Amino acid sequence: MDKKAPSGNPSASRPNPLPGCPMAAAFAAVGGKWKLTLIYWLAHGESHFAGLRRRAAPITPKVLAEQLRELEADGLVERVETGPVPAPVIYRLTPYGSTVLPVVESVRLWGESHLERTDGSAAPTDRMSCGRAVA
Repeated sequence: MDKKAPSGNPSASRPNPLPGCPMAAAFAAVGGKWKLTLIYWLAHGESHFAGLRRRAAPITPKVLAEQLRELEADGLVERVETGPVPAPVIYRLTPYGSTVLPVVESVRLWGESHLERTDGSAAPTDRMSCGRAVA
């Protein structure tokens, strides 16, 4: 068992690392290298673990599972079992997870401007592209 993974009831929020600070609470929920990108991809449709893994090729399965577990623990992502094991699991945004989409879109737009400013305009592959707007 991974000691860093959230335990207990997945619908219960993880503790705020800096009690009383909304910024710390927000970064605990959506901060990290992959969480906003995972939310972005799930905003465009539900996906199996393997589908998310293919999109995020450099991410290890362990890190992807940790990030998805944390998003689930914070109520942003829902894990839907499609049948008895070893049936695939589907991940999708919860209605609460959809409330973070304006933040995701703002970060995406800022990232486009930042890439242009820093001449980091290397074209991403289609599978990793984050060029479509989030509704």
